[in-house]
Amino acid sequence: MFELKLLSGALGAELYGVNLAKDLSNDVLKEIRRLLVEHEVIFFRDQDISHEQHKQIAHFFGPLQTHPAYGTVPDFPEITILESTAEKPTKIEKWHTDMTFREHPPMGSILRSKICPPSGGDTLWSSMTSAYEALSQPMKDFLDNLNAEHDFSHGFKESLAEPGGRERLKDAIKDNPPVIHPVIQTHPESGKKVIFVNTLFTTKIIELSADESNSILNFLYDYIKTPEFTCRFNWEPNCIAFWDNRSTQHKPVNDYFPSHRMLERITIDGNKPY
Repeated sequence: MFELKLLSGALGAELYGVNLAKDLSNDVLKEIRRLLVEHEVIFFRDQDISHEQHKQIAHFFGPLQTHPAYGTVPDFPEITILESTAEKPTKIEKWHTDMTFREHPPMGSILRSKICPPSGGDTLWSSMTSAYEALSQPMKDFLDNLNAEHDFSHGFKESLAEPGGRERLKDAIKDNPPVIHPVIQTHPESGKKVIFVNTLFTTKIIELSADESNSILNFLYDYIKTPEFTCRFNWEPNCIAFWDNRSTQHKPVNDYFPSHRMLERITIDGNKPY
């Protein structure tokens, strides 16, 4: 049904032979879901879709979430604008899994490029499945029984420190208290175990002392950057990335200042991690 170009040995595939503005039969969408679970992040190039089509594609995979802090496309509250300009450069530079501060973090995100810098601005993804599988068995056994706190405020501490930031985000803080997720979650479709802590939103491991927690989290944060777990995607206008938020982390490469970069993202509701 599709032609595939694998981006690395761990994860990532570019899909060719489909027009997402037209070819949206149930069979096509089911195959996209299967490939998403298998490859963890999939990419489509030259997809000039409308905002309504972006929403329709995402909605096939589940209910849509909104973001409590980012700006959105007019009349489309589900579509978050991720933009960096010379006057207001992006603050997101860390490896992370989207919105793990929620009881039900997104199952996936569909990101579309609108404006790309002339060079730079790639995004990296890392497979938390591959990362878990490469751990020693004693480390797997140790991590399997631990839980970690995830906190919205931790992820947006720079915004909160800005003048008026705490007032601007007070409703988001109130609506998103800290939550607890397992350090190792089981993917609900593949059945595989994945590492589920990230430097942006995870604050501590509940069962450990502060020093122990920091040591283990810092080890995992460095470990998931291992090149053999990763792939890299070079954006052009009208590209789409669809990643499995349950089994990946990602990081934007902010090497294009002062150029303009703008992407639009929809997140799809997921399950409570277990």
